[in-house]
Amino acid sequence: MAKDKNNGGANLGFEADLWRAADALRSNMDAAEYKHVVLGLIFLKYISDAFEEQHAKLEAEKTQGADPEDPDEYRAVNIFWVPKEARWSHLKGSAKQPTIGKTVDDAMLAIERDNSSLKGVLPKDYAHPRLDKQRLGQLIDLIGNIGLGDRENRSKDILGRVYEYFLSQFASAEGKKGGQFYTPRCVVRILVEMLAPYKGRVYDPCCGSGGMFVQSEKFIEEHGGRVGDIAIYGQESNHTTWRLAKMNLAIRGIDSNLGKEHADSFHRDLHPDLKADFVLANPPFNDSDWRGELLKDDKRWKYGTPPASNANYAWVQHFIYHLAPNGIAGFVLANGSMSSNQSGEGEIRKSIIEADIVDCMVALPGQLFYSTQIPVCLWFISRDKKNGRFRDRRGETLFIDACKMGTLIDRVHRELTDEDILKIAETYHAWRGLPAEASAQAGGDTAKSRHSGGGRNPERYQDIPGFCKSAKLDDIRGHNHILTPGRYVGAAEVEDDGEPFEDKMSRLTAELKKQMEEGAILDKQIWQNLKEIGYGK
Repeated sequence: MAKDKNNGGANLGFEADLWRAADALRSNMDAAEYKHVVLGLIFLKYISDAFEEQHAKLEAEKTQGADPEDPDEYRAVNIFWVPKEARWSHLKGSAKQPTIGKTVDDAMLAIERDNSSLKGVLPKDYAHPRLDKQRLGQLIDLIGNIGLGDRENRSKDILGRVYEYFLSQFASAEGKKGGQFYTPRCVVRILVEMLAPYKGRVYDPCCGSGGMFVQSEKFIEEHGGRVGDIAIYGQESNHTTWRLAKMNLAIRGIDSNLGKEHADSFHRDLHPDLKADFVLANPPFNDSDWRGELLKDDKRWKYGTPPASNANYAWVQHFIYHLAPNGIAGFVLANGSMSSNQSGEGEIRKSIIEADIVDCMVALPGQLFYSTQIPVCLWFISRDKKNGRFRDRRGETLFIDACKMGTLIDRVHRELTDEDILKIAETYHAWRGLPAEASAQAGGDTAKSRHSGGGRNPERYQDIPGFCKSAKLDDIRGHNHILTPGRYVGAAEVEDDGEPFEDKMSRLTAELKKQMEEGAILDKQIWQNLKEIGYGK
């Protein structure tokens, strides 16, 4: 696991050990199934810890009229009511019993019964024969040794960080399937830092485990805003992942509208009238099974009918359709979306570009995702580049090439550091700028300007060869409406080392001559050695 400076403080020191121990108990269950076993227990431990702490407080206040067994005493302070049969102490006492699976299932049912917001959300497969009951008891003992939901650990978001770590590990273990529910934290952070969703409606129609929403809340808290200023809307097509998102948001006390059930955003839009101020999303890459042939005349296809063989431009247009007049979208797509001309995709992209709503394109380095090696990029769409929130950017698009950024955390996975994320976000903020009057008030103060919803003053932005370029619409036309940042940013400037050209060539020639002479000596030695063992001629 990367260190704090690279992962935003996710490393607590014990997650890796906890994961190894939990994974060792998996027996014959694959990661996709076991994920819900572990995360369900983590959720149960969290709400039970929070409950027990409040229960002890109410016990101490009984003389003042407090009732520790009144559910409203807990709901009043945003703590889930946990009935007696679902409390962790009860589960731990039954962990060695062969009926522990049914005991856990009953606990989940009891919590859903008494907390309407969790109805139909919690896993209830603990009595299944595939799950070894001895190992389940061991897992309960293991999770029971860490504090998750008491006040101190809630303030540190211990549960959230453990939860997120386990999600990433399950994504790695599941392979391709993992990408359906987990987006690397650093990718989410870039989107959130660039969009700066301080106030308004935030929408993710393919929300997975809810990571976009969690990071949005964290962003607001870290930058001194009020979490209650945003309203969260989401949708997820996979039933188990939808449940996972509900749990993930519930443990953090985040209010959201994810619909009453799981549903496909293309074919059963649960928020048909929503116009969002911010869209944050990581849709499935290059989805060829989205049944696009059934939606040929859909009202969302303003810029052209997307091909049935690939959902990329269906997602793009779905995002645009749900944007408010002043809304901004930031989303992840495969790199092919920036240049593909297959099945009419090039014409759709041309129409979107000519509508002048492409605000920024970011090319990301490879190896960021646990579940795919497909290179990805970030799109930023602005419905109105002259809306008064920022400077007038009509006819301009910012290109950022971040392909060389990031740090390897193991042989196959890369993370963007806090410094990388800040550089990308502040470049966008500087380019996007503030209205003239706001710029004057900000006076170049980064914090003030950021809290105003933008970044630094527009005059601070400048093109950096090899990294960023503010391109005109005519420039994009000249590149046949291809949006690959590398086409626009050029090559990075090579720093002059101060050595005159003639001197450098003389030195390098001498070094080459010496190396060739040494090579000739080595060749002779090799042949001599071969002769001595009877193979040289």
